[in-house]
Amino acid sequence: MPQQTDPVLLDHLAALFAARDRDDMAPTIGALLEVLAEHPDDPHVLYEVGGAYDTAGEEETAAGYYERALDAGLAGDTLRRCLLQYGSTLRNLGRFDESLAALDRALTLFPSSESVRVWHALSLHAAGRSDAAVAELMEVAADHIRSPDLLRYEAALRGNAAYLRSL
Repeated sequence: MPQQTDPVLLDHLAALFAARDRDDMAPTIGALLEVLAEHPDDPHVLYEVGGAYDTAGEEETAAGYYERALDAGLAGDTLRRCLLQYGSTLRNLGRFDESLAALDRALTLFPSSESVRVWHALSLHAAGRSDAAVAELMEVAADHIRSPDLLRYEAALRGNAAYLRSL
């Protein structure tokens, strides 16, 4: 069952995220670890710590925090973001099957998420399934780029995507 996080704590986490410096994550990680010491089982705190380590390029450490956050009961948009980031981290670690499993779970739970679909395509490509990756990106384009120029070719776009998926 998803755990409820105190709204004040969520605001504090959001402020730490907003103040981060992507080029120097050490202060953000330090601040988040202090929060984690006070809230060691909170899924949102675990997720944010994982994200900070991920941004710092410490994927192995990030993966562990993402796993703990998922086990602790994330829900809603934070669950979507965690699954996407965890899948991306696993891809960066060369753990392609696990990456696709995390992103497949995200696709099942959040089928209309463009970001999940794009990162899923990236993991398909990394796993050597480039035809399926291109198909997924073509489908995202057909679903979300509603320009007259592309709409003219929507049937062909979808047909080519279906063909690539069948390979």
